[in-house]
Amino acid sequence: MGKNKLKRFAENTTFPNLIQPKLNEVFRTDYSLKGKWNETYFHNENPIVLELGCGKGEYTVGMAKMFPNKNFIGIDIKGARMWRGAKTAHENKMSNVAFIRTRIEHVSSFFSANEVSEIWITFPDPQLKRINSLKRLTSSSFLSLYKTLLRPQGLIHLKTDCIALHRYTRSLVDLNNLKIHTSTEDLYGNGIEDQILTIKTFYEEKFLVQNLPITYICFELSNEQPLIEYKYQRT
Repeated sequence: MGKNKLKRFAENTTFPNLIQPKLNEVFRTDYSLKGKWNETYFHNENPIVLELGCGKGEYTVGMAKMFPNKNFIGIDIKGARMWRGAKTAHENKMSNVAFIRTRIEHVSSFFSANEVSEIWITFPDPQLKRINSLKRLTSSSFLSLYKTLLRPQGLIHLKTDCIALHRYTRSLVDLNNLKIHTSTEDLYGNGIEDQILTIKTFYEEKFLVQNLPITYICFELSNEQPLIEYKYQRT
């Protein structure tokens, strides 16, 4: 392990905004802050927004700057990457930002029903090489997991350079009759004007240099019926 990673891991333990629970605190059990984020951590009743697979936390921090009347939590398993976002938020004394180092599969251990308003998924691994599509963060299994903590009409945002992941997600949304707010296969080429969509992650900057179009979809998880998985076929 490189010295930089070791240094970052050590510094992570000093950040009050970075929560790193042990496995026995979240595996098949509820974390102590579940259902208490507004009251105990943020000390306000503002909406909570998650960024899943947050990487360096560019979206978590960027959104928190734009919307001081909302609370933002970035979740990822990569501590060396999250160091950047946690450090920036800590140095700027941003009280509406937190980070959790954990696997996304454990997200329901951290949040109660109706505790989360929105979920952002920014440039995730599309998992296209896997036969089992349920590993994708927008699969029916993960969406069903998100439904357990989102408020009614809670929003899911997916921003990705992977056209296959975008089309898979759009097809799954259509199959389950979920309400779409926005969907585009070329975010910047279509001239959609929304300040929040101008935030760029480390990976997005790399994709833009390669002239890859950035896709985006925003939809509601309001369907009370069990979600049906879309059988994506690679071509």
